[in-house]
Amino acid sequence: MTSYLYKNDVRVFDYSRFAEPFKNAIRENAERHAKENDISIEFIRKAHIRKEDVIAERIRQHGDHPGLVHIISAMELCKTFKPWHDKSTGKTFLKPDQSKCLHYYFYFIDKQFGLGYVRVPTWCPFRLQVYINGHNLLASELKQAGINYSLIDNAFESIDDTVRAQELSDSISVEKIHRKLDELAWLYCPVYKAFNQRYHWSIMQAEYATDIVFKKQSDLSTIYSELVATAIHTVKPDNIATFLGRKLRQNYQGEMGNNYNVRILGSRIKHTMGAAAIKMYDKFSKILRIETTVNDVSFFKHFREVVHRDGTKSNKDAPLKKNIYSLVYLMDNLKAANKRYIEFISAFDNKTIGRKRLEKVTQPKQHNERNYKGFNFFSKTDIAILLVIVRGEFNVNGFRNKHLQKLLSMTSSQVSRLIKRLNVHGLVKKIKNSYKYYLTKLGKETIIMAQKIKETVIIPAYCY
Repeated sequence: MTSYLYKNDVRVFDYSRFAEPFKNAIRENAERHAKENDISIEFIRKAHIRKEDVIAERIRQHGDHPGLVHIISAMELCKTFKPWHDKSTGKTFLKPDQSKCLHYYFYFIDKQFGLGYVRVPTWCPFRLQVYINGHNLLASELKQAGINYSLIDNAFESIDDTVRAQELSDSISVEKIHRKLDELAWLYCPVYKAFNQRYHWSIMQAEYATDIVFKKQSDLSTIYSELVATAIHTVKPDNIATFLGRKLRQNYQGEMGNNYNVRILGSRIKHTMGAAAIKMYDKFSKILRIETTVNDVSFFKHFREVVHRDGTKSNKDAPLKKNIYSLVYLMDNLKAANKRYIEFISAFDNKTIGRKRLEKVTQPKQHNERNYKGFNFFSKTDIAILLVIVRGEFNVNGFRNKHLQKLLSMTSSQVSRLIKRLNVHGLVKKIKNSYKYYLTKLGKETIIMAQKIKETVIIPAYCY
């Protein structure tokens, strides 16, 4: 912006005077759109009034046909600049600042993108914020493909061809989204044309949901409370890191933990790690939704070309770039996180089957004329061993003898005998042509059930 002012012979300390006409142009553009669509601009003064509720009522009254639905205005914080003179260097320039200005929210229903909004500040540099919901975009694709579906809120209750629907979801074009964003900027913030620039679109927040749809509400309600209760007690920080494709290090300083709350539409459990989180909740008591959200996409990584400061290049795992063309790689990361979480909660078996498995691994076994004692889930030594092998990072990459030596303070030969014991009882399995082992499905389910019985049944009984 400083360069632009110098290039156009505008004094830096005249920045406010320079920006004022653009502010008026934004206001006039909003008033023109309101008049053309026979709607009024509604100013919301109170923070507790939810814009979504205002729009829902508007749609209920006037229908959900494509076009501009409503315009809301509000005084909110915005990014801006302030003139600054550095006495040490003698240079005058603009530096980033934050202030309050009037914002317009243009709520629209698009044939392809459904309900969304564009948030337009009335002050330079006009950073836009656009919201769209991918479920609406997929609904449009399904309609074009002739696939019948039913949509409740932002969840598909039924789809005639789920395989084709997933293919359409995975192939949504970022280029199409980019064109729509440029079109929205042209409509609702036309002043940017004066700068002879184009908007650079980046990802502010993204969510990816995996829905498991039950035929009957009673089927989900039967298991949901137990799923949530077990998740509260068994999901540990290293598990959360694993779901999100990360490794939990000792020097990690970010926010991490589980959060459970009851909402109007049902209950929800949320597992947080820094800028990312995984949520599990029921929608309409019929759909179990697993959803990974991220407020900073650089939290995730993918294999790409990296340009170093010295100009050299290399290919390696690096943080995702924030531009919208990272959506494809981001989708892969979020989908994988949901899958890992679903695999984890799939091990939450019912108590009867779980107890049978516990009995199976607690009994001694004989193999090659050698006896191997069972595992006592209330022995400090045995439970320490089992909680180590169920650590999150081992769930993704497996473990070696040396990993257990360090964590259990055992010698190599002691760990070898331990791994053999785990293997005989079917809790771990060796990866072919390697020295790595991984936890079997039986191992995951048994250990999770043991944790659940210990923390939700035995400990509360002792406390009582």
